[in-house]
Amino acid sequence: MTTATEISNRIIEAVMAQKLAPGSRLGEQQLAMLFDCSRTIVREALTRLATRGIVTVSARRGWYVIEPSQDEAREAFEARRVIELGLLHQLKVVDKTALRELKSHLQREKAALAGTDVGMRSFLLGDFHVCLAECLGNSLLADTLRDFTARTTLIAMLYQSSHDAAQSCADHVRIVEALEAGDIAGAEALMSEHIGTVQSALRLQTSSDPLAGLRDALAPVRKSPAPTTAPARARKPRAATSSIPPASDPDAPADASTYLGALL
Repeated sequence: MTTATEISNRIIEAVMAQKLAPGSRLGEQQLAMLFDCSRTIVREALTRLATRGIVTVSARRGWYVIEPSQDEAREAFEARRVIELGLLHQLKVVDKTALRELKSHLQREKAALAGTDVGMRSFLLGDFHVCLAECLGNSLLADTLRDFTARTTLIAMLYQSSHDAAQSCADHVRIVEALEAGDIAGAEALMSEHIGTVQSALRLQTSSDPLAGLRDALAPVRKSPAPTTAPARARKPRAATSSIPPASDPDAPADASTYLGALL
């Protein structure tokens, strides 16, 4: 039977592969049928993901993938910058085993870029940062980075990132090359530049006004001015004819022009 850990890992992988978009609903019954397990196990997996900030629950909507706000997006990138730069800053040397693993990961990235599996490409580009932490011997930070990487993947989808996948791969190559050359400070600077480039590609509003979006939406609608028309010429009174019944006759039908004038 599928465990809660396996379910939560599959959901994280789907997010990193951009197969689960922000706001995607995660029905307990559907997941239980899909993974052939009880709803209790599914609920345990979703509760773990909620604690990790990947999903949330609503009394009316149920479980669904988070939709990060702009402030949460900035905080996620700030957290990644602190963790990843700190990880590199305290580094003294990178052993050969770690370098081989990082280079192997880069080869998989390049193969994914040359292929057509967009999900695998997205997953590997995000997983590079997790792999780096693992190779540098910090499994705790690797787990933390996995969650933050998943969150920034959702942010990239939600805010329509224009960042190029090939550029990300090239950045990763340069970082590993700096580590191989023993230039730890250079690798740290490259990582800072890389994270900044990815963040700057997001379409985030730079306005500090928290009401900017609502203010624009509720601005008065500019109505076009009413077309000007020439003043109507006064009509000359029509001469009475024999076809018009006398006004003194209450039972006589009224002239059609009288009704038309009233309507206009």
